[in-house]
Amino acid sequence: MTGVRDLPGSRTPPRTGGWRDGDPAGDRLFLDLDGPVRLERGGVLPGVRVAYETWGTLAPDGGNAVLVEHALTGDSHVTGPAGPGHPTPGWWASLVGPGAPLDTDRLFVVCANVLGGCQGTTGPSSTAPDGSPWGPRFPEVTVGDQVLVEAALADALGVRRWAAVVGGSMGGMRALEWAVALPERVAGLFFLASGAAVTADQLGTQTTQQAAIRADPAAGLGVARRIAHLTYRSALELEERFGATVQDDGRFAVASYLEHHADKLTRRFDAGSYLVLTEAMNTWDVGRGRGGVEAALARVSARAVVAGVDSDRLYPLDLQQRVADGLGVPLRVITSPYGHDGFLIEADAVGALVRELLGT
Repeated sequence: MTGVRDLPGSRTPPRTGGWRDGDPAGDRLFLDLDGPVRLERGGVLPGVRVAYETWGTLAPDGGNAVLVEHALTGDSHVTGPAGPGHPTPGWWASLVGPGAPLDTDRLFVVCANVLGGCQGTTGPSSTAPDGSPWGPRFPEVTVGDQVLVEAALADALGVRRWAAVVGGSMGGMRALEWAVALPERVAGLFFLASGAAVTADQLGTQTTQQAAIRADPAAGLGVARRIAHLTYRSALELEERFGATVQDDGRFAVASYLEHHADKLTRRFDAGSYLVLTEAMNTWDVGRGRGGVEAALARVSARAVVAGVDSDRLYPLDLQQRVADGLGVPLRVITSPYGHDGFLIEADAVGALVRELLGT
């Protein structure tokens, strides 16, 4: 059971769909960080557990390590089948493995569940020091906090400098934060389908999703997912796939499709984590405290590939263009009818850009 952050009067928390202690670990490994972990917004965690997965073998000098950053509802399971402990198969499976763009015959690939998440890393559904779930007491975290926890994981693994940090969407935020906050530790940056700071449009959709959860934690997560999924796909794709078709059960086909994705998420995710992570996205600004976005981007020393999806209406190309301009590199455009989700679906195009970054 877990609570939901900032839900006044909530006494009986809804059941979480996230991973819990006692569930099968699957391919997860765990690192416990001794506290206190002091957070950017003033909160303190007495300790943090990080769930992560690795593929390949770390070179003696630690120089072949690549960090993959997952998006909002992703987790550490980048590749591998569904099974005990893993409700879904790997979310970027074609990118990681022997001979893949992230070739595990020569690279050591790492992916960690994000701080505030619900798939093994400390978050709202985790147990607090008093023995009950953190729930609405879980402190606010920022993208910067999440990266500092990942840096502690890198230290524990013996990785002083990543050959590359790779991420799309919310994962792109952490990838960029790594390259700006810790430039000496990032040799290569792949920034995909993301932005350097939150926009009013993103704030509008994300705060509306949060309102749905706060109004009804049990049903609200599904509503939030339906709202979000509309921003993940393009209007053209939805029109071509569904139009105004009505199914035999009387439902619009597009509504049935959204309900399907909502049901899938509620079975594997936690409402409290959804609030914490979208709030981290709401406060995202790589230029905060650094003299603005352009000044922050000037700190990056990594080789960089910046890419976006031409039909993305959540993170449109002008957001990636700003980052590309700030880093002095060309914007690479992925053509796709799938909107924002193209960064996950267009595996061949994404893989080619990863190979380009790594020189393979």
